[in-house]
Amino acid sequence: MTTAMPRPAAPPRALVAPPPTVRTARPEEAAALVALSRPFVRSGALRERPLSLYAAHAADFLVLRAPGGTLDGCVGLRAYPAEPGEGRERAGVVYNFCVAAHRQGSGAGARLLRAVLATARARSLDALFTATTGGAGLFLRYGFTPTTAHCAPRPWAESLDPRRNARILVRTW
Repeated sequence: MTTAMPRPAAPPRALVAPPPTVRTARPEEAAALVALSRPFVRSGALRERPLSLYAAHAADFLVLRAPGGTLDGCVGLRAYPAEPGEGRERAGVVYNFCVAAHRQGSGAGARLLRAVLATARARSLDALFTATTGGAGLFLRYGFTPTTAHCAPRPWAESLDPRRNARILVRTW
């Protein structure tokens, strides 16, 4: 007589949440962009921008959308044409870069930065500038180097507030 040996139950499969997605923001997400940016404005890391700016320039923003639909990060990219006669190439500016507190340290910022770099290359931008009041570690790890505002697109450089004492960085390829 053969006796069947009971098999141990298969271990439960781990539920793996889908990863967040990076995509272009939509004008109707302007309020969510304001809310995401608000803690950084309060800390002085970002300049305050009105809801109307986020709505009008939603196409500038890449957002990190969590599987549940919330926005966990954003970054703006504005392209500037080459300035005739100045020898400057077509450049872009990375601005309003922020990641929700609960996503910081998870690679969310790096994911957004890689996406904005890919977008800049796809738009044939020759240089990418940013200004940061933070440590700049992420930017430096991704090939940004210190520069001065006079090398940046003039309209953006003139909009910088010298009281913020921001570091200006550039990335070329």
